[in-house]
Amino acid sequence: MAKKTEDLPINDEIRVSELMVIGPNGEQMGVKSLNDALTIANFAGLDLVLMNGNGTPAVGKIMDYNKYRYEKQKKMKEAQKKQRETNKEMKEYRLSATIDIHDFDTRVKNAREYLQKGHKVRGFLRFKGRQAAHPEIGLEILNRFAENLRDDSVIETPVKQEGKIMAIILAPKK
Repeated sequence: MAKKTEDLPINDEIRVSELMVIGPNGEQMGVKSLNDALTIANFAGLDLVLMNGNGTPAVGKIMDYNKYRYEKQKKMKEAQKKQRETNKEMKEYRLSATIDIHDFDTRVKNAREYLQKGHKVRGFLRFKGRQAAHPEIGLEILNRFAENLRDDSVIETPVKQEGKIMAIILAPKK
């Protein structure tokens, strides 16, 4: 079985002669030789884990190592889950001033699915050529996009135009 680098040395893997021993309930048992510490751990039916091998003296703790690893993995998974929750993605949907009804409906349907997963949606429209002379067309399309998604979203950023691009950002309803 391959040993992972983040695993702590336990029992016979420990290579120090003396260490400060911490009991299973957190009490300090003093500086002991490695053999004495291993005997105490075996008597308790637990593992001797080297928590800090660089200190003077090194620090070892008597504990159930498998339970420790399990709880550590559980905390890591929970932290990753919380990180995913805070880092929701933003999906962009490109519309056009001359978009067809079915293309529009497809984008609305896909955006709705994405909003229901808890992600934000950005609908944007890029004007080409003379289309920029009629921003009211783009405004009407983006407002219709937001209106079709009003059951699943709230408008986070209203429609605004930056050069030839007009955009709206929708966030999922809580």
